Amino acid sequence: MKNAVNDGGGAGVWSATGFRPGTKAGAGAGPGTGSPSGTPGGADGDTGDGEIWSGCWVAERLGVELVGDEGLGELLGLALRRNPKRAHLLVSHVLGKHIPQSPAVVYGYGFALGLRVRDLLGEDEARRAVVLGYAETATGLGHSVADGVGLAPCLHSTRRPVDGVARAGGFEESHSHATSHLLLPENPGLLAGDGPLVLVDDEFSTGNTVLNTIRDLHERYPRDRYVIVALVDMRSAADLGRLDDFAREIGAHVDLVTAASGTVRLPEGVLEKGQALVARYESEAEAPEAPEAQEAPEAQGAPVRPALRVELGWPAGIPDGGRHGFTPEHRVRLEGALPAMAARIADALPSDARRVLVLGFEELMYAPLRLGVALEKLTDAEVRYSTTTRSPVLAVDDPGYAIRTRLVFPAHDNPADGPGDRYAYNVAGAGFDAVVAVVDSTADTPELHAPDGLLARLSAHTPSVLLAVVPSYAPARPSAEPPTESSTERPFMLPEPLRGPEFSSYAPDEVGWLLQDLSDTKLEAPTEEREEAIQSGGAHYAESLPVEYQPSDAYQELFHNALAVSATRIAQAVGVVTETVLAERSPRPVLVSLARAGTPVGVLMRRWAQHRHGLDLPHYAVSIVRGRGIDANALRWLAAHHDPADIVFVDGWTGKGAITRELAQAVEEFEASDGITGFDPEIAVLADPGSCVRTYGTREDFLIPSACLNSTVSGLISRTVLRADLVGEHDYHGAKFYRELADADVSVAFLDAVSDRFDAVDEAVDAQVKELLSTDRSPTWEGWAAVERISEEYGIHDVNLVKPGVGEATRVLLRRVPWKILARAGAGADLDHVRLLAEQRGVPVEEVAELPYTCVGLIHPKYTRGATGADGKAVSV
Repeated sequence: MKNAVNDGGGAGVWSATGFRPGTKAGAGAGPGTGSPSGTPGGADGDTGDGEIWSGCWVAERLGVELVGDEGLGELLGLALRRNPKRAHLLVSHVLGKHIPQSPAVVYGYGFALGLRVRDLLGEDEARRAVVLGYAETATGLGHSVADGVGLAPCLHSTRRPVDGVARAGGFEESHSHATSHLLLPENPGLLAGDGPLVLVDDEFSTGNTVLNTIRDLHERYPRDRYVIVALVDMRSAADLGRLDDFAREIGAHVDLVTAASGTVRLPEGVLEKGQALVARYESEAEAPEAPEAQEAPEAQGAPVRPALRVELGWPAGIPDGGRHGFTPEHRVRLEGALPAMAARIADALPSDARRVLVLGFEELMYAPLRLGVALEKLTDAEVRYSTTTRSPVLAVDDPGYAIRTRLVFPAHDNPADGPGDRYAYNVAGAGFDAVVAVVDSTADTPELHAPDGLLARLSAHTPSVLLAVVPSYAPARPSAEPPTESSTERPFMLPEPLRGPEFSSYAPDEVGWLLQDLSDTKLEAPTEEREEAIQSGGAHYAESLPVEYQPSDAYQELFHNALAVSATRIAQAVGVVTETVLAERSPRPVLVSLARAGTPVGVLMRRWAQHRHGLDLPHYAVSIVRGRGIDANALRWLAAHHDPADIVFVDGWTGKGAITRELAQAVEEFEASDGITGFDPEIAVLADPGSCVRTYGTREDFLIPSACLNSTVSGLISRTVLRADLVGEHDYHGAKFYRELADADVSVAFLDAVSDRFDAVDEAVDAQVKELLSTDRSPTWEGWAAVERISEEYGIHDVNLVKPGVGEATRVLLRRVPWKILARAGAGADLDHVRLLAEQRGVPVEEVAELPYTCVGLIHPKYTRGATGADGKAVSV
């Protein structure tokens, strides 16, 4: 049994009087001092010529000495904590937990240790290995070691139980204040194999944590070899022989790889003395005029600014870390996506930011670390990295103490052990021009955004706070047993939203499409041919697509003229509906537009919230199909990532209210089937001429230019598709991205024309919202009554063939077989495009004196083979 360490060279003692050379203590050392990647190992506040060691404050008061490699004091400082078993805390300068450090340095240490493990094991054994990191402190370190090994998957322990995921093991950490470690691999075969297991922690002190893990796993899944990796080997002389004894006990080969080694000399009574010191300083920190405040004071008079949300475009199917396992294949995909994600962060940073902190979240260390490394390569700013933590540590503002300041805020991921305080160290007072907070979606909760939450605390100490949310990965169908040859099906996981420019011409932060891309599938057919197929087979209208109508020059000119005339009116309606949502539905809503007519409206509402309130609202687009309801998988994804109570469904306009009723029924059925409640099915619309909803921008039936066109005003996305051979049980509904129509695309031009009018309508919006909020806006469904009357008056006898409103009438002319258009007498420019389309298709326009809508489109009651009823099926006439 082998304890494989390397001689680290020089040794000495770090104490209150500084470093003095001496006889080396400890079993062995790693590669020596400094960064293994060749970068100097210095960190903010670490030692060097003429600098104060960040452990001398503790050393002076407790008589503690750090004995070992000459570079040990450059890697470690000291702090104090309230803990009944160990008062002192070794604080690493290169771990990226408590002390902000260059991401490249942090990643470089872990990666270099991984390279040494790979050399130790050899290629064949490295390929069979599994790397296991420890929560919370060494999750990022373990993952970085796995990257250095290169061929091995990684896993980390967790203190966050995940519903439905079976435990494959667990253990206690004897000196920790926190709860037990859990092992929750998606594939239990990661731990059931017989290849080497590489266990990674930030320090190897008593060895109890690592030995508890090995003992527990070895009883279940015995193997021949273990490798223990740590930044520092800090075993006492009494503990040096335990590892060899343990290896002989279990009959396995055990290796140790570290970056440096030493030990801590503790005088008699140090625990009691340390506890008394912590109690004294905590008491003084609570005094009105405490000379050394433990809590970071809030910046005087500084306003709490909302965080700017950055949509990362995290690759679909890539885990957020190693909680459930992370494979070399995942690593390859993540590497390819990192530059673009970092670029999105860089673009969102203030142009004058010179010092930037990427702040991770407890166990979520690896993802923000890699984003920080990529960001460091893209920007001239000084980038630093650290993470929040569960660990309570005394803060003392002294250059000889490792923890200078601390921010305290409530836990924001609904932890299994209940609410409690969380901490961010050495962030306040560090002079950061911007902080990029990176959390997983499980932790993107109201507590995060609360007045006393992390984002608000950060806002008081930096001019700019950005929020980047990494989607939480949770296996949907885990198994407690190791996989067999016959059980190779991958657990079901819903993919992340599609985003531009890969899908749609909208910017990636404007909307995420909860759809699958069917761009390579032939779905279009000429109108008559398509409707013939629908009629002959009783097929559903959503199983195919009409050929995209390409407007003539005259029609395009009408669109641009209509936009110029109506942009201000649309801007006011956008402002009114958004302010109503913020006042009545949620202070931080999640906008979910019904693809595709609702999507431009959702983008405009998001822009208004940014313009008026500085809010960065999430926005997604989902599919709803008449007769089949809303995409249930999209609802499942939304419920997993957001509070359903914050979801606000958005559409462009109401006609007779069929989709409004469809959505209400679909949500009711979804809640019954999935047991997920809280969704409010009422739609927020730009225009509600049918009086079908309470939340609207206007009830006038006027021309919304986005209704004039198809995909070329909707991000080049088709109407959604639902067909059994294309959309499986665990798939989103589909849609196509018409990249080939880019030259005709006016999607962004439409959005910009409207949002450019926001400033001009601010006062009008305020006045209208004030009036609306005091008005009874209960739906009267008068539009439905009018449709029933028209259906009978014109001998149609089917309300599904009557399409009321400018938008719906336009759709009839663009996609269906129209019979006639009813126009309100005296309707002006709002109907210019309708008259032109009707002329092109040979459809009569009949003026009607008393019409509740500006116009109504009638589908041919005898000859249209594409007419569809409420169930989406063809209507027999």
